[in-house]
Amino acid sequence: MGPGFESLQGHFFFAILAQLVEQRIRNAWVCGSSPQSGSLFMCYVQMDKKNTILSLVDKYFERQVEIRRLLHQNPELSKKEKETSALICKELDAIGLKYNNDIYGYGIYGFVDGKEPESNCIALRADMDALPIEEKTNLPFSSRNKGVMHACGHDIHMSSLLGVIKILNEMRDEFYGRVMFVFQPSEEEYPGGAISMLKAGIFNQVKPSAMLAFHCTPELECGVVAMKEGKLMASTDEIYITIKGKGGHGATPHLDIDPVVAACHVVTALQTIVSRSANPTMPTTFSVGRFIAEGRTNIIPSEVKMECIIRTFDEDWRKECHRLIKQISENTAKAFGAEADVFVDHGYPFVYNNPELTRKIISWSEEFLPKGHLQDAGMRMTAEDFSYFAQQVPSCYFRIGTHKEGEPIANLHTAYFNADENVLKTSMALETYLVLKYLQR
Repeated sequence: MGPGFESLQGHFFFAILAQLVEQRIRNAWVCGSSPQSGSLFMCYVQMDKKNTILSLVDKYFERQVEIRRLLHQNPELSKKEKETSALICKELDAIGLKYNNDIYGYGIYGFVDGKEPESNCIALRADMDALPIEEKTNLPFSSRNKGVMHACGHDIHMSSLLGVIKILNEMRDEFYGRVMFVFQPSEEEYPGGAISMLKAGIFNQVKPSAMLAFHCTPELECGVVAMKEGKLMASTDEIYITIKGKGGHGATPHLDIDPVVAACHVVTALQTIVSRSANPTMPTTFSVGRFIAEGRTNIIPSEVKMECIIRTFDEDWRKECHRLIKQISENTAKAFGAEADVFVDHGYPFVYNNPELTRKIISWSEEFLPKGHLQDAGMRMTAEDFSYFAQQVPSCYFRIGTHKEGEPIANLHTAYFNADENVLKTSMALETYLVLKYLQR
């Protein structure tokens, strides 16, 4: 053995041991337990930036759970997020950060500045609004607002972003540039808060070079993350169709123009847009969610109202769908002597994850997460108005699992949805790490 081998051997020993301890720490955070502290080896590992993040996550976790529960107990619908906004502002005041809370109603944005703040900027977004659902979880912190519930995890999103802001504020000497935080109202209701904040000039003074956001996903186990470059979520448009006929007695249909029969044929004919007009390689879905015929057993109504959605992943095909819906509805109704009025309420475009940015985000996430905790997200027919932000700056939207092992899965937008609160550990730690990697030198 040459001189110095024993000291080199010792260095390798500590390096390997540090990696093992670090992996155990990372696994502990994903599983929802806190790592033991105080040992010599913990001090050695915490010199690393990753473990500084995890230590700060541990510091703020209980408070962020409290905030999540306060938000969950007091949900507010789109464009009515007054108290939600006030709670967020109170937390930001406690941190000592300046912010703007006068953009599109109750929207909020501000900055955490690092070194040379003018040099670069990345934005993080959380949505704020709840849904018109009567909660049935029987949680001790269930909604106090009758008929309103955080059934889409926006309470988790807001609490997580506040936690990330607190951590980054303590680590402002660890990055170059600034972090823009965006609390967005009205994600659940057209036209959506994203496009409205953009029109109000949220990026006029400082336009970020990248933007990130995540969404709770009950289909994934808590701590599992799913990402994908390119097309991720579908565009969405609401379709309102009125079939007008001539009402009358149910016993004399020959004297009437029955809009119910005509409307039923319209529903059937519209399904051929997906089955016969769409390219089989282009994901497309059309659904009729509401069909209102205000008649009785012996009364044929004068009109039928339908409410529908169309979703896909291509803007040209999206426009063609609108044309086909109008053409098919009008011509089918005409065949029965009725008329069709069609209104297309243009919704959100499809979510597109910038490939170059997303590849970096995936690589950095692989560095940070335990092995096996990063998955391919796949394309989904759900929609998200984050797509408007993604049209303005390179963006990456991803998913984080909220399902607690051993418990039944309650889907989003249901009265029974609840997230494993340990997801906050993963979301706060991962987003902080991604920001630091993006703004490193």
